[in-house]
Amino acid sequence: MKFTARNAVATLLVAAIVVPYVGYLIWDQMPFIQDPRGMAATGLVLGIAAAVVAGRDVVDPGPLHRLAQACGVVALGFGIAALWAETSEALLAAFVVAIVLTWATAEVAAARQEGSTARPLARQR
Repeated sequence: MKFTARNAVATLLVAAIVVPYVGYLIWDQMPFIQDPRGMAATGLVLGIAAAVVAGRDVVDPGPLHRLAQACGVVALGFGIAALWAETSEALLAAFVVAIVLTWATAEVAAARQEGSTARPLARQR
């Protein structure tokens, strides 16, 4: 799999969600993130940015890309619910897991798409 600049940016954006979330779980707060609502807002902004960046690489959406889109919609729903509920740690955890699942599915879909567009080697006689 060729790792493009867009893949790298999307991966960094997802890491920018996961790392503060783990820090939030350990220390109960992070710089600029004081509560679950702040973590949900951070995840929503960075998650949408990652989806926009990574989504531009899709040439021919296949079943895995559609699965990634569905996971993204579920993640968005969890993020909005976590933001609205203000104190729900369970919704926040589901949101972060859905973001990571969306990212992983999109990466697998991109790898498969790249593999399917490669030309087979010519047979040697």
